[in-house]
Amino acid sequence: MTEGDLQVSLDDAIDVRKFDSDEHGLSHCMKAVDFVVEFDDRYLFIEFKDPQDPDVPVGRRYEVIEEFRISSIDNELIGKYRDSFLYEWASGRANKPIQYFVLIGLDDMQAGDLAVRTSSLQRAIPLRGPGGEPWMRPIVSECAVFNIESWNRRFPRYQVERLSEA
Repeated sequence: MTEGDLQVSLDDAIDVRKFDSDEHGLSHCMKAVDFVVEFDDRYLFIEFKDPQDPDVPVGRRYEVIEEFRISSIDNELIGKYRDSFLYEWASGRANKPIQYFVLIGLDDMQAGDLAVRTSSLQRAIPLRGPGGEPWMRPIVSECAVFNIESWNRRFPRYQVERLSEA
């Protein structure tokens, strides 16, 4: 699975769909995560943001970094998940737990920055229902924001590689 300068190998996936293309037919009204990955026991929605991609113009690189620092990117990430979830649910495919992971290709994102973004996503999607109680039918089983280093620590089987450094 490749997005720009980042590549992840998901050898045990049943299906990997590039979801943010025009193929799903509703790109005019619905935002989409980059990939929907199906495993035997779960779905994984993945969104890549890579301001360090060598092909990203320098000005855009700084804009993306600033969006993460001041939280303005949260609404985009939340909307992508919600629309993708709704699309998959309405298509009859949201029949397994769904994990939503955002991978930020930014080396200087610290653990605290990642934790703040993760917490914001968990509250806004929302991970838990009214009063903090579990949903009868969960909207998302887990969501988190990672940089490459933290992703590779958490998922040793699914290492992220930067193609320009390979």
